[in-house]
Amino acid sequence: MDTAENRRSIIVGVFVLLGVSVFVIGVLTLGGQQKSFVKSIHISSVFNDVSGLKKGNNVWFSGVKVGTIKNIHFTGPSQVDVIMSIDASTQQYIHRNAGVRISSDGFIGNKIIVIDGGSPQAPMVRDGDVLQSEKLLSTDDIMKTLQQNNQNLLAITTDFKSLSHQILAGKGTVGALLADSTMGNQLKQTMRNLQAATQNAANMSSQLNNFSNKMNTKGGFADNLLTDTVTFNRIRASVSRLKEAADNATILTDNLNKASNKLNSTDNIMGVLLNDPKGAAKVQSTLDYLQQSTVKLNDDLEAVQHSFLLKGFFKKREKAKQDSIKKAM
Repeated sequence: MDTAENRRSIIVGVFVLLGVSVFVIGVLTLGGQQKSFVKSIHISSVFNDVSGLKKGNNVWFSGVKVGTIKNIHFTGPSQVDVIMSIDASTQQYIHRNAGVRISSDGFIGNKIIVIDGGSPQAPMVRDGDVLQSEKLLSTDDIMKTLQQNNQNLLAITTDFKSLSHQILAGKGTVGALLADSTMGNQLKQTMRNLQAATQNAANMSSQLNNFSNKMNTKGGFADNLLTDTVTFNRIRASVSRLKEAADNATILTDNLNKASNKLNSTDNIMGVLLNDPKGAAKVQSTLDYLQQSTVKLNDDLEAVQHSFLLKGFFKKREKAKQDSIKKAM
C-alpha cells in the first residue's frame, strides 16, 4: 500500500509540475505579446470616435508592432482619450509631429492604432506626450459617399444615354459630324490646317528665339549697336554723311541733266557741234581758215625777219638774249 501511495504521489507531483510549467510558459508568452516585461513609455491621443477600439489592441509603427492600448476613457463630449504603451527601444524613431489613426488588422480584423509620419527634424516623443489624431472615415461616411457617387453615376449615365440617342439621330454638331461624311472630312482638313499652322508658328518662334540669341550675343554687331552709344553715334554720323553724299549726287545728277539738255539743244556752241551738222561744218571750215591764216602769218613773220629793214633789230635782240643767258650761267 505504501508503494501505491508513493506511486500516486509521484503522479500527482508530475501533473502539478506540468501545470506549473504550462502556467509559467503561458504567462511568459502573453507577457511577451503584451510587452508586460519590456520597458515602455506612455503616449496618448484624443479621438472623436474610436470605432470599437479596445484595451489591449496593438499599436503599429512603420509596419512593426511597437506597443499596446493601455487605457481608453472619455475626457469630454465626443472626446475619447486613448493611452498607448510604447516600447522604449522604438522611442527614438517616433517624433512628436507624427499622426495617429485607427485602422484594422486585416480586412475584418481587430482595430489597431497606427502611428504615421513624423519628420526626423522634429524631437522624438517622450513619456506623456500627446500626438495629433487623424480623423477616421467611418463605415457610415463611406456608405454616404458611396451612395452619393451612385447617384452621380446614375445622373451621368442618364445624361449620356440621352446624349447618345441625340448623336445617333444626327442632332447637334457631333451628330452631324457622324452622320455627314462631307462635314467630317472638312473637319479633318481643318484640323490638318490647324496642325500645320501650329507647326509653322512653332518654327517661327524657334527662329525668332535663335535670332534673339544672336542679337544678344556679347560683342556682336547688334549687341554693340544696341548697347554701345559710341558705335551708335558713329553709325548715325555715317548715315548723315551718306545722306549728304546722296544729296550731292542728286544735285550732280541734276546738273548733268541740265548740261545734257544743253548739249541736246542748238542754242549753244556745243549743242550746235553735236546736233547741227551744218553748223558743225561751218565751225570746222572756220577752224580750217584760221589754221591756214596762221600758217600764212608765220610765213609773213619769217619773211619780215629776213627783211633788210628789220634785220638789224632782230640781230640786236638775239645778241641781248645770248648775253643774258651767259650772265645767268
